[in-house]
Amino acid sequence: MTMTGFQLSRETRRLVLDQPFLLESGASLPRLEIAWRGWGRLAPGGDNAVLVCHALTGSADADAWWAPFFGAGRVLDPQRDFIVCSNVLGGCYGSSGPASIAPDGRRWGGRFPTLTIRDQVRAQIALADALGIRRIQLVLGGSMGGLQALEWALLDPARVHTVATLAASGRHSAWCAVWSEAQRQALAADPKYRDGHYDPADPPRAGLAAARTVAMVSYRSAASLGERFGRSTGAEAFGERAHSPDELAARGWLRHHGQALVERFDAHSYRVLIDAMDTHDLGRGRGGYEQALRAIRQPVLVGSIASDTLYVPADQHELARLSPRAELLTIDSVHGHDGFLIDAADFHDALLDFRQRHERHPTASRGAQASPPPSPRETLQTRAAST
Repeated sequence: MTMTGFQLSRETRRLVLDQPFLLESGASLPRLEIAWRGWGRLAPGGDNAVLVCHALTGSADADAWWAPFFGAGRVLDPQRDFIVCSNVLGGCYGSSGPASIAPDGRRWGGRFPTLTIRDQVRAQIALADALGIRRIQLVLGGSMGGLQALEWALLDPARVHTVATLAASGRHSAWCAVWSEAQRQALAADPKYRDGHYDPADPPRAGLAAARTVAMVSYRSAASLGERFGRSTGAEAFGERAHSPDELAARGWLRHHGQALVERFDAHSYRVLIDAMDTHDLGRGRGGYEQALRAIRQPVLVGSIASDTLYVPADQHELARLSPRAELLTIDSVHGHDGFLIDAADFHDALLDFRQRHERHPTASRGAQASPPPSPRETLQTRAAST
C-alpha cells in the first residue's frame, strides 16, 4: 500500500539500498527505495533485459498502461526478454519520494530534495546493477519516460544497445517550461499546499486537481476533443455516468481527470517531478546540446506525434537530425501528446521493426530459469498490495 489511494500490484517488488544516494544537487538520500516490476527471466549472461520508463504520473505497471506492447512476438515479449519497469525516483508508487518516510519517521513532504532526470536514471542504473543486468537490449519510454531513455544512452552507453523515445525531447523547451509553471501556480494557489509541508490527511486536493486539468489540456489536441465531445452534453456523452448531465461534456471530462488524480497521487511528488522535467537538458555539463546528441552512438528511434502540442514535432525532428544513428517515426494520432498511450497498438509494428533490425541476440535467453541474486549489500523484497 502506498501513502496515496493507489494500490501497488501484488507483483511489485522493492529494491532497498541502505547507503547514501548522492544527487546532482549535492544533497543525498540516506537510503534509496525503488519499487519495480519484472516480466520474464534474466538470461544467464544477463544480456536480455528491456527497460521501460513511465510518464509523469505513471507506475511500474507497464503491462497495464502499454498493454499492446506485451505478448509473444511483440516488442515486449516475456518469453524472450527480461522486462523491467520501476516507479521513478520522486514518485509516490513505492519509490523514495515526498510521500515516503524519512529517517526521522516522518513523511519527507516538502523536505524532499530537488531531483533531476539524471538522478532518476542513476536510480534505475542502481536497480539494473542489483538485478545483475549486464546488457539492455532496448530502453523504451514516452513523455517523461522518453527523457529518461535518452539519458540512459549517455549515462550508461556500454550497457544500452538501442533506445526508443516517444513524444519527448532532449531538453525542456520554453514552451514545456511554461506549461509546467502553470501547474506549479495551480498548486501554489491552494492555501493547503504550503510548499509541500502539508498534512497528508488533509492534502491540497483543489491545487493538485487544478494542476492536472492544466496538464490535460496540453496532453490532448483540439481535434481529439472536438471529435470525442463536440458540443455534446454530459448526458449525451456519458449517459448515466455523467456527473453534470446538462453541462458540456468536455468540461466534465476535464474535471473528472483532475479529481481522479487527487485520489491516486501525491501533490508534492507531482511538483518534484515537473521540476525534474524542467531541468532536463542532455547538453548540461556535456559541452552543449548539439555535442551531447552527436555523442549518442546507439540506434535511436524518435517517435513524433504530429498533433502533439506539448512536445511539438520540431523537438523530435531536431533529435533525429543531430543524433548520428537516429530514425524518425511519425505517429499518426489525432489525440495529441497522449497518442503515445492511446494509439500504441497502431505504431507497435514500427517499433518492433526497429528493434528487430538492430537485434543483438542474447545468450540463451529463452527458457532461462532464474535471475541472479542481488549482491549482499542490497535487499530485494516482494511487496504485495492490499486488496
